[in-house]
Amino acid sequence: MNQLANELVKESTEQTETEEELGLRIMREMGHKGGLKGGAKRRDWPPEKRIEAALKAAQARWAKEKQKREG
Repeated sequence: MNQLANELVKESTEQTETEEELGLRIMREMGHKGGLKGGAKRRDWPPEKRIEAALKAAQARWAKEKQKREG
């Protein structure tokens, strides 16, 4: 409902999305769908596999932070 109202306001005030804004919105929507699917699949994993995946994700996040600080 809110999205429809937002679109109507944009049309009535002749504000249009730039290509960059459109791309960001589409990627955000795709990421949301992927997160919903992935979460449902991980819920069925045994605890050991969930722990392993969480550790791998944490290591990846820390590696990114280290790269930002160094460079």
